[in-house]
Amino acid sequence: MSKNILYIFIFFLITTATVFFYFKYELKEQKLDNILDQCTIALDNQLKTNQMDALQLATVLSQNEGLVDALENDNEDLGYEILSNVMASIETSTGRFIRTQIITSEYTIFARSWDSIYAGMPLEDYRTDLDYFKTHKTSRTSIEIGRRLGIKATVPIYKHGVLLGFVEVISFFESITSFFSTIGIDLYVLLNQKHLDIAVLMRDNLVVDNYVVANRTYNHSHVGILNKINFKELKSGRILYLDGKYIFYESMSNGASQTIGGYLFILPEKYLDYFRDPDDDISFLINVTRSSLADVVKKEHYKADIYDKHSLVSLLHYKDIVASDEKKELLEEAYTKLDSYSKDELIQLILEKKIVKKIDGKIK
Repeated sequence: MSKNILYIFIFFLITTATVFFYFKYELKEQKLDNILDQCTIALDNQLKTNQMDALQLATVLSQNEGLVDALENDNEDLGYEILSNVMASIETSTGRFIRTQIITSEYTIFARSWDSIYAGMPLEDYRTDLDYFKTHKTSRTSIEIGRRLGIKATVPIYKHGVLLGFVEVISFFESITSFFSTIGIDLYVLLNQKHLDIAVLMRDNLVVDNYVVANRTYNHSHVGILNKINFKELKSGRILYLDGKYIFYESMSNGASQTIGGYLFILPEKYLDYFRDPDDDISFLINVTRSSLADVVKKEHYKADIYDKHSLVSLLHYKDIVASDEKKELLEEAYTKLDSYSKDELIQLILEKKIVKKIDGKIK
């Protein structure tokens, strides 16, 4: 009799434990699914915000009489002067570094706000997305492959019904990468490697499986994990657990709705509790204890010393996206690292960042 009671008790205990762990597992899976959904929603919102901000600026620039006259008269020097002065004023007032360029109707670079050395370079081989304007007169904002993958807002410039060219505002995912970093999630924008025949300026970027990492301000400490990922499994299930990290995947499309790569999010398991339970009515990302999580993330990023030799090339990008109160700390860390370089190494670093040379032809 006592044995039967014992067996019943053991059976009840095992059943209870099984049910408990099953529901605990199901709740965790549900939470992960919801976090993926919220990451996707947040990404979409960030992309739309960036695109609309860029479109507004491009629209204003397209109506600048000085720029339009310079383009009409093929005065590249004047176009560069006006465009760079406007962008410099915006950067002084807002602290934001914004890349803008003017492209002629023949798909050549007329002027770029950040340099003048590529004026005249042809873009026809890289920017097939501009063919959209052969049949449309409306503005366009989308993720497009040029010599780099970027978010581009393009506004056509017409005068007396004649297409003179385009004003374009470009960004390369810096602010979006920074946004996710503040909530403990590292974002990697992945372009399918087959597009490197067009994205020629990304050929030296980090390659992972069949993808090249497009955003330059990514967290370098996860490179080892990226190289371990089974992308076939990840793309199928969209969620993967590896080395104490949750990895989420969302496909990426260009303006023609063609899949050209994906977005990869990495969330350390220890940050999971900072996100609210999936049965809460309000978004996880809104309810993250942002101040405490941001402090943890910031501290660990510095502890990981992400401003190492491999990330120094990205310092100019970091200085434009970090908060003003963090910029001093970043620069001090950068100066410390740069002090360890020889004169020849510093020259090589500068040359890798920007090669100054005269190019015949037109740029896109």
